[in-house]
Amino acid sequence: MSETLTAADLLQRSLDTFLAKDMKGWADLCDENVVLEFPFAPAGSPARLEGRTATYEYLRGYPDLIDVHRITSLRIYSTDDPNVAVADWSVTGRVLTNGNAYEMSYATFVTFKDGLIVKYREYWDPMAFTTALSGAAF
Repeated sequence: MSETLTAADLLQRSLDTFLAKDMKGWADLCDENVVLEFPFAPAGSPARLEGRTATYEYLRGYPDLIDVHRITSLRIYSTDDPNVAVADWSVTGRVLTNGNAYEMSYATFVTFKDGLIVKYREYWDPMAFTTALSGAAF
């Protein structure tokens, strides 16, 4: 199946799975040894995760904290490396613990191998994140 899907297709599938709030399904799109990096993660949030299990443990509570309603803008770019795709995307939603609006833009760089995510690096605004959560732990 993955032979016919491009890196851009695989990245779209990961975003669709995320929007469906299927965190187990999203982790299953990752290689066993996946590396996730969040270079702008605020203090107290991990800047790096290693492995599918750690990825799922990190993400599994996300839908209970933030209800992402929809992706408001999305551009996925192919690169000269057929295993890499980049997404420029934004979401709108609500923080469930405090009712605050959740509006976030992301720049996501994803590397695939054999149809699975092996490296996921995501940039987002830590100030907007901390403000939206206003003290809620993630």
